[in-house]
Amino acid sequence: MPKPHLISREGVEPLPQPYLLFLGDTTERGYAKTAFGLRDWARERCVAEYFIEGATVSTGLPFLTPRSAYESGARAMVIGVANSGGVISDSWVPALVEALEAGLDIISGMHARLEDIPVLNAAARRLGRRLIDVRRPPAGIPVGSGRKRSGRRLLTVGTDCALGKKYTALALANAFTAHGLAADFRATGQTGILIAGSGIPMDAVVSDFAAGAAEILSPDAAPDHWDVIEGQGSLFHPAYAGVSLALLHGSQPDVVVVCHEPGRERVLGHPGYLLPSIEDTIALTLQLGRRTNPAMRCGGVSLNTSRLDEDSALRLLASESQRLGLAVADPIRGGAAFERLVADCLA
Repeated sequence: MPKPHLISREGVEPLPQPYLLFLGDTTERGYAKTAFGLRDWARERCVAEYFIEGATVSTGLPFLTPRSAYESGARAMVIGVANSGGVISDSWVPALVEALEAGLDIISGMHARLEDIPVLNAAARRLGRRLIDVRRPPAGIPVGSGRKRSGRRLLTVGTDCALGKKYTALALANAFTAHGLAADFRATGQTGILIAGSGIPMDAVVSDFAAGAAEILSPDAAPDHWDVIEGQGSLFHPAYAGVSLALLHGSQPDVVVVCHEPGRERVLGHPGYLLPSIEDTIALTLQLGRRTNPAMRCGGVSLNTSRLDEDSALRLLASESQRLGLAVADPIRGGAAFERLVADCLA
């Protein structure tokens, strides 16, 4: 992964590492994206996982209690869940207290603040442990200006939440760097921030300043420098479209890559809404995004084919590429299809 040069965490102590990943009682894989993201992109910092009764989701890491994880070297338990609304369930609190008592700090990317939970706050104070919320934007974010900035930018956008925008951005940033280009991954969500070490949690920014946050996340740069920006939500999402639009306007991407999970038909957490087509997503993204960058274009499509076997995935990538007339790849599978996507984004 390229070393990021993002909004600094000045005045903030480094995050305690390595991590024990907490999955709570999660039953929806898409809501455990923080845990999976850390497993896949920061595996060397993940000791084990821990969950409570009712959980049906696992990262495949060893299961350890907080005490055993601490004895194995872990120094913080990360809440690896990003559920709808970013809430910390009452059923999790005993496990969080258990982690504090075992000697672990707690790191959260939820909207709910750890320190606002009286039992946790009291236990942390008593034990001298830290409660760390990474979903806090920096102070002094300006209103978006719409001013065109120097440098090159790519933004991943999606037909829905939790289907590969972050993974695609990380893979493309790595690929650009491997091609000898100056490129940085720009994190816009809690998982990306935990992976990269810094960034701005876009969905925690007051809406009037969200486009401005996207502008300062990817400032003026050298003409040949690429910022590869992690997308959020979907322009079609009944709850989160506002975040997606502000990020689109503020980041002013030269290139967008549309992300989709084949087989997903309804919006995650909002089953009353059908997902848009890839074509409709491209069209709306370009229509709205060209307000701040008239030269914006679609570089291709990223498909999350993790539920398909290799042969089925490769056939789907080829057929979708022919149907859409665009490069279509699964960045995690790599291969010739991904190399074409990289080349088309850089063209």
